[in-house]
Amino acid sequence: MRLIRLGAEPSAIGADVRAALTACGAGTEVLGGVALTGVQPPDCPLPLDAVVVLPKGVLVIVGVDLPDPAVKLEAPLGGPWSIDGWPLVSQDGSPNPATEAVAAATAVAQRLQAMRAEPLPVSTVVAVGPFVSQVVQPSADLNRGVRVLHPKPSTLLTAARELATSAVPCSAEHAAKLLAVLQTTGTPPDAALLLSEGFTDAVSPDLASASTMLIPKINARPPVGKRLPHNWARLRWPYLAAAGLLVLVLLGWLVVALPGGDAQVGATETPPPGPTTVVVDGTTFVPKDTKKDKDCAAQAFGDVKAWLVANECGQILRATYETTVSTRKATVLVADLDVLDGPSAKAFHAIVAAPGSGGVNGPDGTPLANAAFASGMKGSHVQLAFVVWSGGAGDPALDPIAKQALRLPASR
Repeated sequence: MRLIRLGAEPSAIGADVRAALTACGAGTEVLGGVALTGVQPPDCPLPLDAVVVLPKGVLVIVGVDLPDPAVKLEAPLGGPWSIDGWPLVSQDGSPNPATEAVAAATAVAQRLQAMRAEPLPVSTVVAVGPFVSQVVQPSADLNRGVRVLHPKPSTLLTAARELATSAVPCSAEHAAKLLAVLQTTGTPPDAALLLSEGFTDAVSPDLASASTMLIPKINARPPVGKRLPHNWARLRWPYLAAAGLLVLVLLGWLVVALPGGDAQVGATETPPPGPTTVVVDGTTFVPKDTKKDKDCAAQAFGDVKAWLVANECGQILRATYETTVSTRKATVLVADLDVLDGPSAKAFHAIVAAPGSGGVNGPDGTPLANAAFASGMKGSHVQLAFVVWSGGAGDPALDPIAKQALRLPASR
């Protein structure tokens, strides 16, 4: 397990999560994969203690701080929690503190789908502490891919082995894409490091054809705070007064946001949503437009169009991005064509890779003239990338950007 720390853990138990992941050590002897700690992926409603990308699955780990250690925690998703027989109720009255964890995992899964970085199953781990000896969950919740546990190496390892069960192992190339989608700063690990963490080097069937496990979203407001009262009815008045004072102090720091018309209180100000970015080898790409078409030939020109007229093509996905190269803006067009089988993809790739053979139009119906170009194939899919200076033509200096662009999703 390789750790990449992007920020501080949002919960106190998050330190135990990081310690448990660190104990796995680098390499595949224990588990493998890459863990991003202290990360908040774009579109995720709250910062996460960790997102663990494994060769056969993704774990979203959200910490929940309990008021006291517990011998037994009963933690159903659809009802109130109890700790050692006493009800555990959050301050905003929500049924249990797992609702925001499930919503966060759902947001991560939707982010991966939107950026075509699926299909690894995305599961939820709710890490509770400071200490819990036994956690009781209904079987239905376990079957949904949610685990509530006290984080230590043995419990996290068991959860990873139970939840990361994809039949299509993730390649090192696709793992880099996953990590770039989840983190908007920095550069994903290189291929050699990802191979050492158990990701495959072999060309596998196109991952977009496999299925992604989406955990149903629970529409509930996140809790006001992580600290939860234990045995509220028996607390004495001095403790109630101290708790009330603490709430008043915290409210002085909280910022109220109103997404979708419902009041929501957050610990930090949420900036207005902007374009979602994808980072590839340190280069930031901002998506601009996307389009999906069934008639591939109608979107192409030159020899590329002639081949598509004579051969079958399931669909074409296209997307445009903008990036900055040495202070200059550049426009990027990426396309993914599904030509139904591997031999067809190989024949088509030979055509598109030949100089002067044509290409495909952008989502606006026009090609990028004299663009820097790169192409690739995987399974029945052929990927194309075109790059020009914004408002201008191509340039050999943009060839490396075109190669990076092959790793961008062609749809959102």
